[in-house]
Amino acid sequence: MNSISPSSAQYLGANPEQTLPPVGRKARSHAPRADGNHFLNGEESGQSSEPDEVDRLKAKLMSAWNNVKYGWTVKTKTHFSKTSPLILLGRSYPLHHEEGLERFRMDFVSRIWLTYRREFQQLEGSVLTTDCGWGCMLRSGQMLLAQGLLVHLLPPEWTWLDALQLMDVEMEPQRTRSPARAGPLPALQQVFTVQSEPRRRERGGEREEPTRDPHAEQLHRKLVSWFGDHPLAPFGVHRLVECGKSSGKKAGDWYGPSIVAHIIRKAVAKACELSKLTVYVAQDCTVYKGDVLKQCEPAGRDGLSGPSTDWKSVIILVPVRLGGETLNPIYTECVKNILRLDCCLGIIGGKPKHSLYFVGYQDDHLLYLDPHYCQSVVDVTKDNFPLESFHCNAPRKLPFSRMDPSCTIGFYAKNKKDFESLCCEVMGALTSSSSKEKYPIFTFVEGHGQVYGQDELSTLPPAHAALPPAPGKLGKPKSASADDFVFL
Repeated sequence: MNSISPSSAQYLGANPEQTLPPVGRKARSHAPRADGNHFLNGEESGQSSEPDEVDRLKAKLMSAWNNVKYGWTVKTKTHFSKTSPLILLGRSYPLHHEEGLERFRMDFVSRIWLTYRREFQQLEGSVLTTDCGWGCMLRSGQMLLAQGLLVHLLPPEWTWLDALQLMDVEMEPQRTRSPARAGPLPALQQVFTVQSEPRRRERGGEREEPTRDPHAEQLHRKLVSWFGDHPLAPFGVHRLVECGKSSGKKAGDWYGPSIVAHIIRKAVAKACELSKLTVYVAQDCTVYKGDVLKQCEPAGRDGLSGPSTDWKSVIILVPVRLGGETLNPIYTECVKNILRLDCCLGIIGGKPKHSLYFVGYQDDHLLYLDPHYCQSVVDVTKDNFPLESFHCNAPRKLPFSRMDPSCTIGFYAKNKKDFESLCCEVMGALTSSSSKEKYPIFTFVEGHGQVYGQDELSTLPPAHAALPPAPGKLGKPKSASADDFVFL
């Protein structure tokens, strides 16, 4: 993949000597040990642990290979049309003038980027010290949750001012004959790059220096630390793997977008830092308003009208399928409509065997953040840990036709009024006249859904409405594993 790292050092190939297990091993103890009702001598103990040593060696060799595979990338630029607006999480950026381009750069780089990491503390119940090769859907889910927390905790117009002092955005605007034409034309000679100093904004003819909000910067750093790769981080890979155990998942397994939605729900429910936030996961492609109100309203107010200061903000996750084995093109316009909404947190999914976090689009291409880049673990327990590796300077594009149909869509509502507006706006996007689908991707209904045990619910496949076959193709039966699609 062409995931570009925030610094040139990340373009260098990984050193295999840094990832292979050390040559020297701690001498194995030969003292007798108790094993059930039998006491084994040192020789027998060594023989009984030999399979464990083989598994450990296999895991280390696989980790070393994945570290090399995902530890380097080719530095390239992504081409964008200057004649079409670029949509990023509900905001539109015209690229035909410098101001729009700069605003997009600042906004994109401010998104939190979470990727493969290596050399973190061993995951419980395994010998793994990296998530390379299997954790990409967890990382995509982390990014969607991180976006929800940015909206929940920080001011609406917040951007990370340090971003553009440290990196250039790797993108190149270009002109195309038609927005509908997929084939790119030769790029313009001029490549727009961001200067090392943050540019002053012009407002009303006056030039204004960007202002820094110390409280927002502190919240930003704290938010990033919650996704650190250590057991105590509330949304780190250690905690997410732990939350996945009740759904039958373990470290090293592949995770689908539906399972990850429920893992996020469990992690947020356990996080004492977010007592005013809840996560609702839709059932059978249906958002039951009564269930959302029950989660958000304080006890004793369920069903009552009027404002409530105790209302919990909510992240709504909707696992869906947008076709059979491939994306049904009639849903493309609907996905665009959703990504244009301010309440949208993005989409976790990807392309076959490759998880991505979709944050916008331009013309017939999705805009995404890619977790498939292996970086060294960062100690987020330090006061001033570096933030650069948690922000990406490389927007990347993927044709809609290559998007896998299995995905989870995220939305956010801060209060009850926002939730009511969200329901109207999302339903409008799902049933827009510009959309060609006969059946909406999902729907909002009054009342409550069927009661499942939470762990049982997280293992159910994401049901979907009757999907018409793609034009010119007969409907094909889905494979048994298609509903819980997993990307490696």
